[in-house]
Amino acid sequence: MLKKNNLLQWLAVLVMCCLSATISMAQKVNEDSLYIRQNYEKAEYKIPMRDGKKLFTVVYSPKDKSKKYPILMNRTPYAVGPYGEGMKTSLGPSTTLMRDGYIFVYQDVRGTFMSEGEFVNMTPHLDKKKGKKDIDESSDTYDTVDWLIKKLDNDNGRVGQWGISYPGFYAAAGLMSNHPALKAVSPQAPIADWFWDDFHHNGAFFLPHAYNFLSSFGLPRKELTTEWNKRFDHGTPDGYEFFMRMGPLKNANEKYLKGSVAFWNEMMEHPNYDEFWQARNILPHLKNLKNTAVMTVGGWYDAEDLYGPLKIYQTIEKNNPKLTNMIVMGPWVHGGWARTDGSNIGNVYFGQKNSPYYQQEVEARFFNHYLKGDAKQPVKLPEAVMFEGGNNTWREFAVWPPKEAQERTLYFHENGKLSFEAPKAGETQASEYISDPAKPVPFTEEVAIGMTREYMTDDQRFASRRPDVLTFQTDVLTDDLTLAGEILAQLKVATSGSDADWVVKLIDVYPDTAQANPHQPDKKMGGYQAMVRSEVFRGRFRNSFEKPEPFTPNQVTPVNVELQDVLYTFKKGHRLMVQIQSTWFPLVDRNPQKYVPNIYEANEEDFIKATHKVYHAPQQATSLKVKVL
Repeated sequence: MLKKNNLLQWLAVLVMCCLSATISMAQKVNEDSLYIRQNYEKAEYKIPMRDGKKLFTVVYSPKDKSKKYPILMNRTPYAVGPYGEGMKTSLGPSTTLMRDGYIFVYQDVRGTFMSEGEFVNMTPHLDKKKGKKDIDESSDTYDTVDWLIKKLDNDNGRVGQWGISYPGFYAAAGLMSNHPALKAVSPQAPIADWFWDDFHHNGAFFLPHAYNFLSSFGLPRKELTTEWNKRFDHGTPDGYEFFMRMGPLKNANEKYLKGSVAFWNEMMEHPNYDEFWQARNILPHLKNLKNTAVMTVGGWYDAEDLYGPLKIYQTIEKNNPKLTNMIVMGPWVHGGWARTDGSNIGNVYFGQKNSPYYQQEVEARFFNHYLKGDAKQPVKLPEAVMFEGGNNTWREFAVWPPKEAQERTLYFHENGKLSFEAPKAGETQASEYISDPAKPVPFTEEVAIGMTREYMTDDQRFASRRPDVLTFQTDVLTDDLTLAGEILAQLKVATSGSDADWVVKLIDVYPDTAQANPHQPDKKMGGYQAMVRSEVFRGRFRNSFEKPEPFTPNQVTPVNVELQDVLYTFKKGHRLMVQIQSTWFPLVDRNPQKYVPNIYEANEEDFIKATHKVYHAPQQATSLKVKVL
């Protein structure tokens, strides 16, 4: 009876906590809404572009006209509503900046919602524009900024731009406008190249993310509208089941989309990194940038756009050495710095609320300096503001990756061992597993229709216990091990088939005595296998993303998998684990494991079981190149 009472008391406390959090959130929204209505006035404009098309733009200006204000602009394909008399419930990148005094501008990009023109996904950039008909996102940004500073009557002549995800791409593209009034730009979780961001990772197709997004967003707009397209109805909450029932990817159109989504059709026609995708890569054009300070922001656990922030920062740094160029990476999911408090993702806790620190001490200081202060002087912020997982602390670096990080190699061994010592003669040559596309490894234990935010910190024990997942781990660490910078998995593999995907996961194995986290006191964390970084590589692209090629069955073949950067400390008493598998469903579409020229046109009979081997002999050593602080 006592236990039952304790349980009821615990449930009552839990309900009260949830209710309190909900009430607190609602109160904050109400406070922000009231502040906006009391302090801002709204106006809607149709701003003409050089080719004659007009872009729908909403301007929120402070009612106080006693001084002039800088402009902060967000260009988005996701609607600037509410349209008409309604007011937004929040303005700007954060409530901190909302209260700092800015003119906030929101614009429907060309061809979306209430803006005229044709919408083009990831609009290809034109380095040379020969006339008024040659338009791209940089020209639309230039024309918008020029109109704003000439037509608004209470701006100070300085403009900033920010955006998260797709709007992050538009912020990065805005840099290339080189408008002299554009003083500060922050691409946040920006898309850089859709063969590595969002819909693809190293050419492997992220199925639910692409399908769920495009089945609604990708539907044609018949006229100017303030309404979103209807969401696709899967008929089940179980994404694993839905996409298995779909069968080969070619069935998506035959069963559901019926050819109605133009960009889906284009993706299916372009499985390789050809001119279609290359034209949508923004990175080669990020050069000759002038006047504008840049702060790129990303999340270490961003399942959608991790490649973009890292590569955009690196590319700007390389091509524009004199430009103020910062990077911020924190313990966040996609857009988590603006949408969550940054204290946890799923079961993994990060020590404190990290988003307020970023919003107040980094983001606000960046924009306030360049849009209100002395824009000719560099801001007093470090080049790289990075959150170190494991130790759960913020660190500052003069360059990223840090120069003091030293390259080391972790080697795979027989019996699932992982160490900094190279394999020796006499060890078993390889570890093997059978990969069956008919029974793919799930990417999460959760029942979900799409890509969960939490999968990047999920406990991986469900995968390590499967026979089609190889697991390698170090001995218990006797000292802290901090990795800082890029990670490269150098696989030596063979397959009995002629194609394969290779998934590599970097995992922090907690000790059996690990204590529960403060945000989940009932969650047992002993032995938890927390994913730190993961990536997939479509093996046909191992030598060229433009020209795929089959594997020679049973021939040892090198496959290099770039895992993106980390800053993470594996604590003393923990283990470092690596898992390797070849299915990751439905996060990644199933590779038939029989080579077909267009993998998206594979038939049911093309999907075969295959035996995959990962080699760890001295002359064929699979390894992980890391940088250690």
